[in-house]
Amino acid sequence: MPALGPVPNPLVDLGQNRVKNDTASIGYYKSSLVNGIDIELAATEHAGLYQYSFPTGNISSIVVDVSHVLPSFRGLGWGQGYAGGQFNLLENGSYTGYGIYNNGWNLAPNWKIYFCGHFDHEPVSKKTFTGDGSTLYSYGNITTTNGTYRQGGVFAFDSDSIVSRVGISFLSSSKACENVAAEIPAGTSLKDLESDAKERWNRQVFSRVSTSETNETVLTMIYSYIYGMMIIPSNRTGENPLWTSSEPYYDDIFTYWDLFRCGTALMHVLQPTSYTEQIRSIIDIWRHEGWLPDARSSDYTGRTQGGSNADNVLADAYVKGVIDGVDWEDGYRAMWTDAEITPPNNHDPSAPDSSTKEGRGALPDWLQYGYITPRFSRAVSRAVEYSANDFGLYQVATGLGLVEDAEKYLNRSRNWRNHWNPAQKSYNSSGFVVPRYANGSFEYPYNPTQCGGCYWPDPFYEDTPWSYSFNAHHDIYHLIKLSGGREGFIQRLETFFQPGLDSSNSAYGSTLFNPGNEPAFTTPYLFNFVGRQDLSVKYSRRAALAFYGAGTDGIPGNSDAGAMQTWIL
Repeated sequence: MPALGPVPNPLVDLGQNRVKNDTASIGYYKSSLVNGIDIELAATEHAGLYQYSFPTGNISSIVVDVSHVLPSFRGLGWGQGYAGGQFNLLENGSYTGYGIYNNGWNLAPNWKIYFCGHFDHEPVSKKTFTGDGSTLYSYGNITTTNGTYRQGGVFAFDSDSIVSRVGISFLSSSKACENVAAEIPAGTSLKDLESDAKERWNRQVFSRVSTSETNETVLTMIYSYIYGMMIIPSNRTGENPLWTSSEPYYDDIFTYWDLFRCGTALMHVLQPTSYTEQIRSIIDIWRHEGWLPDARSSDYTGRTQGGSNADNVLADAYVKGVIDGVDWEDGYRAMWTDAEITPPNNHDPSAPDSSTKEGRGALPDWLQYGYITPRFSRAVSRAVEYSANDFGLYQVATGLGLVEDAEKYLNRSRNWRNHWNPAQKSYNSSGFVVPRYANGSFEYPYNPTQCGGCYWPDPFYEDTPWSYSFNAHHDIYHLIKLSGGREGFIQRLETFFQPGLDSSNSAYGSTLFNPGNEPAFTTPYLFNFVGRQDLSVKYSRRAALAFYGAGTDGIPGNSDAGAMQTWIL
């Protein structure tokens, strides 16, 4: 963090508001602070360059705070935590060390990241500090600090322009130093890095898509959305601190629950080599940790929002013939683990009934009843997704010649039907997936337009019974039959997109359709299954034109690792 003048206490909040909106482009980012300091950023895979411009006539200070973490705005305890670290001052004003962090959305235990930093100017003074909260324990010439307290370094310069190069590694400080030396050697300019990044994005990503479109707004949307979907997952091959393997290693999967409908399939089209590496990576994670990840960050799997949707990703890759280096026998065994073994409960405060880390936490009910009772959170949405997961196992088992397994999982893939209450009505449609008790009775009456909090402890996750009642895509023709046949299904779909039915959904025309969450992604396209492609075009284009754009509010919901962008792409 840059600061004007001497820094009496580096533990106090040194944050500054922006004086104007940040500026960003491929390979470049800039913030201008109210105190007159500008920060410009560029990066490579394992290193970053910071260019600081200070007002003249002041000491220019830079604080490196190892204890700084990313907070969460939700207030649900998902912010990162700091657990300690080390900071080493070197003779020339460079520094090395590591930080230990934990938590985040995936509720991760401690992980360690190493750093190695250099400045282009020799500092006129350099100090380390330790403390707790805003109380200093030490602040001076100690060259090494190490412990669970807050710590870092303060560097002062007599120049108004400072460049800092920082490498990171999950393996060691020496590897972090190797990374910055290899990727941003001394003398590298910010413009060089920006130019290199643009060239690489154009060559490796944007050139994969060509268009005759000339409208600048549409072009901005297309390539901004492609950019958004390519930021994560992270290729961490060669930086895995947990095991040694000849397989690729990817982290920052956020999440397959969001991505399996559109994102991973489009990744296969645009980046087939990386996509295949990702498939191999998640199978290798299963080999070493016992479970496929539905989400993963900081080298830790979690969380699983619904089904074991890595099963869907693997099945999609299998039926499309992805074979380069993929061990599909291991891939199927990994899927089988999800389908047959109940994961240990990680006691997530948001849903303490079963595991949210990996696998299928509600598997005991799934195997006993063929549906999921309300003793498990997200019971109905999980059941719909478990059905699709089992259909994925059926597809791979069929391809591998596992006849008995294929028959078993095809039958299990129809279990979503056990949540269908034909007596439940809403807006002239009959039959919806609803909660079902252990004695076989349905919760009735039930309001299919509502999902309570629509979150971790509720029967439906991030969407309503109306929406989830369209989600048995693998069993679509039986779903059409239950919905009253072709005409009844068309009527039901058109009702879903009718304005003015749900005032609580005013952001999306007060329809029953929520384009800002993934469960409704496929619904506009279901008209295709009843011969009304014209209506699929009508309602998908209506959503695209109404809820997507080129501005800062250009997508209707959270990006979710590019899932929202891949829908319109």
